[in-house]
Amino acid sequence: MFKKFTREDTSSRSNIKSSAQRALKTKLIEQFPNFEKVVDEIVPKKSQLVQIKCVDKLSLYAIGSEILFTQKHNDEVIPTLSVIHKYPDVLPAVRVDRGAIKFILGGANIMCPGLTSKGAQLPEAPGFEKGQVVAIYAEGKQHALAVGILTMSTEEIKSVNKGIGIELISYLGDGLWALKDSI
Repeated sequence: MFKKFTREDTSSRSNIKSSAQRALKTKLIEQFPNFEKVVDEIVPKKSQLVQIKCVDKLSLYAIGSEILFTQKHNDEVIPTLSVIHKYPDVLPAVRVDRGAIKFILGGANIMCPGLTSKGAQLPEAPGFEKGQVVAIYAEGKQHALAVGILTMSTEEIKSVNKGIGIELISYLGDGLWALKDSI
């Protein structure tokens, strides 16, 4: 989603009212229950959250120069990698094998064999459902390297073992990552 994203793709900035900020926090907690413990640290009550509107009905939410969340249309609000690096337990996680790293950092979606081979790790049954947002870690690495959406359940990924398992949203070094210091 953010492979070729640049500052020129942003159009306007507006401060978010405190009531809308509370609604956003509530939505995050509904989507990701682990956010409840840290949502007030991520978005403090007295801070000014800013919505940055972008092309293709994409919105970014930031405090200062740190982009915290993304949202396309009225879909789920998705935390950025910088949030996941500070709070690694807020999203469910999967791990890919070492061979998938260079492809992910190039912006490729994650194929099922990269999630089922030796070195990769998917949760045990019942696992995660199709459409769930996950943090993507790599074998032997401490921090997440991407955020994506499952295109099938983890049980289907294990049984089918073909095709795209996770559609990338953001990854280390993409346009959103590069934008974080210039917003």
